[in-house]
Amino acid sequence: MTTTKNSRRKFIATASLLTLAPAFEALPMKKEKQVLVHHVFFWLKNADSKEDLSKLVAGVKSLAKIETIRTIHIGVPASTEKRDVVDASYSVSELMFFDDEAGQKIYQDHPVHQKFIADCSHLWDKVVVYDVINV
Repeated sequence: MTTTKNSRRKFIATASLLTLAPAFEALPMKKEKQVLVHHVFFWLKNADSKEDLSKLVAGVKSLAKIETIRTIHIGVPASTEKRDVVDASYSVSELMFFDDEAGQKIYQDHPVHQKFIADCSHLWDKVVVYDVINV
């Protein structure tokens, strides 16, 4: 008799879940918002200069005034474990999030960004940019 009760309970539980499946499929799923990520790495000409590093960081921080930047993170290489896959050769990194490509284009052309380039480009030797859109 116990086996019959357990079988009946399993049947009812399974049947209940199966009847709920179409309801879950009918629920609107939250679509991931389109986001453009702009990640820039700077290598200073004078990599050992604390003054140049300070100027570059201040310049990058000035970009936060641009209205289309949703989030900005400014950093320097972390002193994490040295591994073959970790490149810590850069001096400063900026990571920005935009709603879309149009917002990133506004940032590129913005007077604050243009002033940053004019004021700080003499500090860096190399710049690498990664623009990424979510899939």
